[in-house]
Amino acid sequence: MQNFVFENPTKIIFGQGSIAKIGSEVKRFGNRVLMVYGMGSVRTSGVYEQVLNSLKEAGVDVVELPGVKSNPMLSKAKEGIALARAKQVDAVLAVGGGSVIDTAKTIAAGAKADHDPWEFFVYSKTVKSALPVLVVLTLSASASEMNPAAVITRDETCQKFSVRSPLIQPKTSILDPEALYTLTPSYTAYSAVDIVTHMLEGYFTNTEPGESPLQDRMVYAFMRTLMEATEKSLADPRDYDARANFMWSGTLAFNGLPVAGMGVVGFPVHMIEHSLSALYDIAHGAGLSIVLPGWMTWSATKNPARFARLAREFFGVAEADDAKAAAAGIAQFKAWFSAIGSPVSLKEGGIPEGDIGKIADNAVELARTWRLKDYTKEVIVEVLQHCR
Repeated sequence: MQNFVFENPTKIIFGQGSIAKIGSEVKRFGNRVLMVYGMGSVRTSGVYEQVLNSLKEAGVDVVELPGVKSNPMLSKAKEGIALARAKQVDAVLAVGGGSVIDTAKTIAAGAKADHDPWEFFVYSKTVKSALPVLVVLTLSASASEMNPAAVITRDETCQKFSVRSPLIQPKTSILDPEALYTLTPSYTAYSAVDIVTHMLEGYFTNTEPGESPLQDRMVYAFMRTLMEATEKSLADPRDYDARANFMWSGTLAFNGLPVAGMGVVGFPVHMIEHSLSALYDIAHGAGLSIVLPGWMTWSATKNPARFARLAREFFGVAEADDAKAAAAGIAQFKAWFSAIGSPVSLKEGGIPEGDIGKIADNAVELARTWRLKDYTKEVIVEVLQHCR
């Protein structure tokens, strides 16, 4: 196990009825909040009314920014920044999933900056100050509710980049599993894929020598729980325990805990997928279920032992040959993605195979920004060839 520092200051309030507590949490940071939400599902689910009632009871003035779409755009964040400044809000409240939370984080940092917020995402500027961010979670996938990262797409260039700063990490996140009851089967599946990918990228990309059995087994436990909860949630969307296990697994999967002690890790699958969702507006999780098996197939040729270990310990594959065991494990993940209704090829995702070069051109820019120096255009093309 490698040396590490683990610090996670987000306060989690978890459970049935917990949305009613958001007003008092926001009140700790001021009297006026910018409430950011999506395209209307929070209204139909009843979450909007619960949040608004809690804020009003706490005496918090509410400024609203609706309309954040899946694969959030920088232009919407800039609209929120202008609104936050004009209304002099004290905090930003995200009511939604990762797209809404990441937009809120961008607004929180941008409202305190005197430059284009895109500079945060290309690392030419660092976040020096930010408004407090709070969350009411309605879609579990990105773990943005308990981490310091945000992802946004620049409209003009279709670049989907990320920023990390402890200053944009949520102060409080409300996690009520009942908020997931109205989640569609598709987005339940896509969310599960995102959560699995977060864990597997950490598991496979650590480059430091040494064993991390505790972390490995943590990944197995989180994934097994998540996969069981996904199947139960698809069978009965109002299964509270299934939704609760799904929600908490998603948060823990990418809050720094599973990779603690694993050394340096990277996120090449997310890097490549960001180009799919930026260029084709495909759901992020759907893009990941296309890229992950292809990347695993490509990567397993370079390190079959690690992939074979997962296959044997997680799926119980008995094959002695590492390459064959690795292939069997990858096939199991691919089959599970298909079983829950997520696409596993470019063709199934409606993405032309002839666009592989175009996708790679877009992805290599993010690879350079993230310093994934081994991922040249040629390598990314090779990975995508396994995703057809």
